[in-house]
Amino acid sequence: MTIRSVTNLAFCCAAGVALLLATSARSQEKGGEVDPATVSAGLKAIFSYSSSNKSTRERLNANTVTLMSGTIGGTYVQFGADLASALDDGDQMRVLPIIGRGSVQSIADILFLKGVDLGIMRADTLDYLERKGYTGNIRNQFAYITKLYNEEMHVVARTSIRSLADLNGRRVAVDLPNGGTFVTAITIFERLGIKPLYAYIEQRIAYEKLKNGELDAVIAVQGSPSKALSQVKGDDLHFVPIPYSGPLQSDYLPSVLKAEDYPSLIPPGGRVDTIAVPAILAAYNWPAKTERYSKVAHFVQIFFDRLKYLQQPPFHPKWKEVVLSAPLKGWNRFPAAQEWLDQHVGPASDTRQKFDQFLATQDREIGRQGTRTPEQDDALYQQFLKWQKTTSGQESRR
Repeated sequence: MTIRSVTNLAFCCAAGVALLLATSARSQEKGGEVDPATVSAGLKAIFSYSSSNKSTRERLNANTVTLMSGTIGGTYVQFGADLASALDDGDQMRVLPIIGRGSVQSIADILFLKGVDLGIMRADTLDYLERKGYTGNIRNQFAYITKLYNEEMHVVARTSIRSLADLNGRRVAVDLPNGGTFVTAITIFERLGIKPLYAYIEQRIAYEKLKNGELDAVIAVQGSPSKALSQVKGDDLHFVPIPYSGPLQSDYLPSVLKAEDYPSLIPPGGRVDTIAVPAILAAYNWPAKTERYSKVAHFVQIFFDRLKYLQQPPFHPKWKEVVLSAPLKGWNRFPAAQEWLDQHVGPASDTRQKFDQFLATQDREIGRQGTRTPEQDDALYQQFLKWQKTTSGQESRR
């Protein structure tokens, strides 16, 4: 770009701002719109910003966090947008969601990308990378803020494909190799002894190839209802069911896909069995009292305080699945998040540990292991505490 081009661009920008301010002033004189700067402290701060305004610059940076989400059309992007909307508080809190590449890339971005504070990933991604020997011992470099929700595995195929076993030796698209869909898909097929021919193709392109007969199935692991999948149409397409068999029960949860969410792929009133994997909101495990730790801690405080607001319309219905106190096996919680839980929920007790051990023992004895979600376990525990309190009161009156 030449000096003249830069000069012209600067002149146009200055003229645009001048026109905006002049128009706003005329509107006020005529009783029209109010000057936006009078109702937005953040906007006023930006327009009054100068390089010498050190306090404004420091405040804006201290209270702004960046969140690596996922690819366009996925649930991660919608969650990032929801957080940006619900937590915005002028220059006191601002979330900047970044369109990412998926779960695997989010792990790398949190570790290495400057300025990334948070990221959304799947619970099975780090396990897969470690199991395949792609990473060293990096688990302690992460801390999870909370388990978010369960992401369902969607297998879209022609109606001639009736079961996962029918995909043995067939071409199956599992998204790009920097996301998390391929991780879950490969893990599921390996455990079930099925060997498809994997195609690493961006999903919007993959659906077109499926319709054209170049692929036999497309897999997407996203929170249901998925906006992208609800737009997939085809008279000869449907969801292939995934039975909740023994090899899957240690790390995955049972779930269903509903006709009301995907009317073009499921007949009215129909249900399709599938599995789900937890999504995690994670951060780098910054040392306490550092600037980056303080930024994440500030986010945690506001996010946890406003979760109930996020669990109402118009935000994504998957927010209703979030239980802040839900544990995550094999992960350490970000200390500031644990401190908030200790203050508002109470620390994990021996009673809860014994209760979880009791449930696990009962499940093994009756062959029902893995059929409940962590949210259901938490609800059962709350019922147990109420029963325990009532029982103790009766004993004391005797």
